[in-house]
Amino acid sequence: MITVRGADVRAGGRLLLAGLSFHIAPGDRIGLVGRNGAGKTTLLDVLAGVRPPAAGTVTRTGAVGHLAQDSRAADPTVTVTDRILSARGLDWAVRELRAAADALGEAADARAMAAYARAEAEFEARGGYAAEAEAARVAAGIGLPADVMTRPVGALSGGQKRRVELARILFAGHGRAGTLLLDEPTNHLDADSIGWLRGFLSAHQGGLVVISHDVSLLADTVNRVFHLDPQRATIDVHNTGWSGYLAQRDADHRRRTRERANAERKAAALHAQADRMRAHVATAVTAKNMARRADRLIAELEPVRRSEKVARIRLPEPAPCGRTPLGAVALTKAYGEGRPVLDGVDLAVDRGGRLVVLGLNGAGKTTLLRLLAGREEPDGGRVVRGHGLRIGYFAQEHDTLDPDRTVRENLAAAAPHLTDGEVRRVLGAFLFRGDDADKRAGVLSGGEKTRLALAGLVHSGANVLLLDEPTNNLDPASRDEVLAAVGTYPGAIVMVTHDEGAIDALRPERVLLLPDADEDLWSEEYRELVSLA
Repeated sequence: MITVRGADVRAGGRLLLAGLSFHIAPGDRIGLVGRNGAGKTTLLDVLAGVRPPAAGTVTRTGAVGHLAQDSRAADPTVTVTDRILSARGLDWAVRELRAAADALGEAADARAMAAYARAEAEFEARGGYAAEAEAARVAAGIGLPADVMTRPVGALSGGQKRRVELARILFAGHGRAGTLLLDEPTNHLDADSIGWLRGFLSAHQGGLVVISHDVSLLADTVNRVFHLDPQRATIDVHNTGWSGYLAQRDADHRRRTRERANAERKAAALHAQADRMRAHVATAVTAKNMARRADRLIAELEPVRRSEKVARIRLPEPAPCGRTPLGAVALTKAYGEGRPVLDGVDLAVDRGGRLVVLGLNGAGKTTLLRLLAGREEPDGGRVVRGHGLRIGYFAQEHDTLDPDRTVRENLAAAAPHLTDGEVRRVLGAFLFRGDDADKRAGVLSGGEKTRLALAGLVHSGANVLLLDEPTNNLDPASRDEVLAAVGTYPGAIVMVTHDEGAIDALRPERVLLLPDADEDLWSEEYRELVSLA
């Protein structure tokens, strides 16, 4: 359980939410919604204890599992199995049991037998072999294949690492009444894994707070909705499921509109009557009271809720280039001693061409884009850079941003030819206004990082865009803006995505299937692979 009393939530010097008080009990499944930058991720961090509230208190009872939006495994050298088991301390118990078994094999004396008995008792107390099997079921449910479980976490792709962290959090809460705090849990999941996750969350006995751009997940799992309103620095609590929330939100909007119209009509009539009566001495006092009553009618209304602003996202005007500005010949890349992630990839990106890269997590999609962008060097083959090539690279992990630099400094580094005034104008168009420009990039939410990374492309003159999951973490309005910009961009695009809407906006001409490196003309038959990947 989590109890919040009089809490203020700040990001740097900016007040996001004020005077929050609410309770999260077992059985509460809460969807946390609001536009990017409203404070959803920051509030989740406060609930998890990652950061303290600026005022008030947050009290936690029982276990709390927190999946951060940019979660990173603590130690890249541990195996996937040990990382998942560590959620209940079983990784340590397993290591102790193995060490005791080895010692017993070398010297079967009373001391070694006692040490083995102690290790086995500790292992069983933490769930034992049943818990190991349970961890394997959770991992399989979210799409981690059996051959991945023995690999070190550091050898996995970004999508696989994200799944490991999600599996760890779910394993910790499986069958228990703890509280799960999940920030965009469907990122990097395929359709089958999302379906399994829906079932898991619906059956969870403890509390749940989830941030997700996947409306179907919210519709199937939540029974309460908290809407963050940054204009009023508060939360609107809706004690209903998703469809009920949508209906209630629309009904509330109609009610406020109707009440304001009625009050303004009555106030106007009172003011008109007061103006007529004010000219006569006998009715001047009555006229004054009428005017005051009219003013009170307006003052007692709820403030007008302005529609939430949306970033005016646009992509660069591409610089002139040759017919085939970017290509690759026999690209090969491996990490460590394992099998190659990419093996013999050939590619040609024509001027203005549209290519989508599809494949399961770990198939090498992000690696391919990093090689094409020059962020990594191939082990074999080569990247062919044609005449006039200018690459704009959007990384799904936002590693093109410097977390220690401010928002303004990051954009200035990406577009050094812009004046300070031009930098601020671009930032304003992407909803970074006032003090937001001086926030460190490291404290931004995932959606804000996405907007900042896209802002860095605006004046790049890029004629080939490499976009790795560009719609992740975006609220629906911002996602629509990004997709509209993709649809009208005249340059070439190579895109990795699991978002079918992004495919519609891209209108791909060709598809590259990994890990087999098969290239084909796009057809609607490949659409099903988008959600499966």
